[in-house]
Amino acid sequence: MTIVFTITIQYEEDVVQARQRTREIAEQLGFDAQDQARLATAVSEIARNAFQYANGRTVEFSVAGEPQAFLVRIQDRGGGIPHLADVLAGRYTSDTKMGLGIVGTRRLMDFFEIESLPGQGTTVVMGKRLSKRTPTFTDSQLQQIRETVIGRSPENPYEEIQQQNQELLQAMAELRKREEELSQLNQELEDTNRGVVALYAELDEKASSLQQVNELKTRFLSNMSHEFRTPLNSILSLSRMLLAGIDGDLTVEQEKQVTFIQKAASGLSELVNDLLDLAKVEAGKIEVHPSSFEVSDLFATLRGMLRPLLVQGSSVALIVEEPEGIPPLYSDEGKVAQILRNFVSNALKFTEQGEVRVTAVQTGYTVTFSVSDTGIGIASADQERIFEDFMQIESPLQKQVKGTGLGLPLSRKLAELIGGSISVRSQLGEGSTFTALIPIVYPHATELTTVMQPIVSVEPTRLPILVVEDHPETLFIYEKHFQESIYQLIATRTLAQARLALQQLRPAVIMLDILLEGQNGWTFLREIKGDETTRTIPVLVITIIDNEKQALALGADGFLIKPVDRLPLLNKLNTLITENKPQKILLIDDDPAYRYLVKQLWHLFSPGERNSPTANSRISVERTVVCQNHRPGT
Repeated sequence: MTIVFTITIQYEEDVVQARQRTREIAEQLGFDAQDQARLATAVSEIARNAFQYANGRTVEFSVAGEPQAFLVRIQDRGGGIPHLADVLAGRYTSDTKMGLGIVGTRRLMDFFEIESLPGQGTTVVMGKRLSKRTPTFTDSQLQQIRETVIGRSPENPYEEIQQQNQELLQAMAELRKREEELSQLNQELEDTNRGVVALYAELDEKASSLQQVNELKTRFLSNMSHEFRTPLNSILSLSRMLLAGIDGDLTVEQEKQVTFIQKAASGLSELVNDLLDLAKVEAGKIEVHPSSFEVSDLFATLRGMLRPLLVQGSSVALIVEEPEGIPPLYSDEGKVAQILRNFVSNALKFTEQGEVRVTAVQTGYTVTFSVSDTGIGIASADQERIFEDFMQIESPLQKQVKGTGLGLPLSRKLAELIGGSISVRSQLGEGSTFTALIPIVYPHATELTTVMQPIVSVEPTRLPILVVEDHPETLFIYEKHFQESIYQLIATRTLAQARLALQQLRPAVIMLDILLEGQNGWTFLREIKGDETTRTIPVLVITIIDNEKQALALGADGFLIKPVDRLPLLNKLNTLITENKPQKILLIDDDPAYRYLVKQLWHLFSPGERNSPTANSRISVERTVVCQNHRPGT
């Protein structure tokens, strides 16, 4: 954070000066005229409140954060604001309308934070993010802005009033223009309203007719599918009996004919089953039966089920990779298996040589199932069409294999039913990869609290660090910082996700950002330190606002200002984890003098210093001296 300018509010003219300086700095930072007016108005309102109700008032302008933001910190040493919660909720205003000013100011800013304690004063931090088109300001550029602002003499208060009047006139002209546009739009809406009402009535009638037709189609498919199943099962059973020679052997020609009958009946049975499942999904009658299951068990079942699909002597290998580090899923195992069966079946049909590979990896709160093949591939123009009902793409292999054109549409509908999605990536002549993203926990489960598994897989050799941060760029930086360290990042972007994670695991440290969009990090900090189950977990507050005293007063165990470099962050985590905990080392050495020396050196350091580079280097130096006379071969 770089401080650009500071003003002490002692007289009413200083309030005017604060407004002027706000506009000047905002102009230098690239804000347009409207944002300059918003910032100046917000600062003027809060500064005037501080001037009227408190003493020891200061206004501090700074630039901080990544991406950069223009921050204004207004602080006083007054008696605090009573009924602050009611004021922020819009339920309370004083006789001087102070509550309205605070609420109105908050609406003008991108972020607004106010902290008021009885007898200790009030601190307001507010700001706006710089435009994405504005380049990042360096410290030297900000220093130049500071010098420019200092070099300007304050304007006459009457000139500031004139400037406010001009801004008000511009706002009124803009408002009048918008009112005229709105009036014209209302007139056009009234002119077309009758036609729209008539159109809606016609659409409702047609929608009702289509719904009836769809219900009739679904009912027909459902009934006819059931009616087809009985004779088809009979045909399949009788053909098996004939081929088994129960009533005598068949001639070669008869066996060929019965085999054709059996294959045709099997294809028709597959079509009937797909039609029935599709009809159930469209009618909303198919039920999801979630249960907890392991992906490794699912794959083991698929291996045995899919092996018969391989033609004997085929040059295609079916590889089912063993999943690693995936928590148990709570979903409909049968529907997940059906989706994967359809993927593998299609892959084997359209792959003449090479391999079909089935994999599963965890990606956040979902498991990504992939079926890749080295087959003929799919043209980019056809990659959406294959998910249409009965759609079969023309290809040299299409005439050799049998299919209904319903497997992929049904798989997509089943995936959506359990909260997932399906996608395909393919190139002609190079193969295809079909992917199903399935949530680890079925979204509409009613027994989440008893069956839900951890949303992340905690590595047993690393210490979990729960990070509460809503900016993905910052999470990416933390992840890079933790690489090749003993710490594992457990990322949450909302307080609700953080609370859920705390129910599933106990982190070694909680890293908390205070300025979460639409959420109060201070409340979460109080909640952690007020709960007996979590109060002993060290909390490291990392934010762009230098508010270390307040963080420590509310129970935080450490405080850092963004941006944070890797080494200071890791050192801080080491200190928080080892603080006030006895450290043990196992020393294996046959030299009693060296054992005594290390013991004495170890006692020289406090528990928090024993993991420091200083302690390690000092012990290493002493070890080097002792080892000079160490006998070889031991």
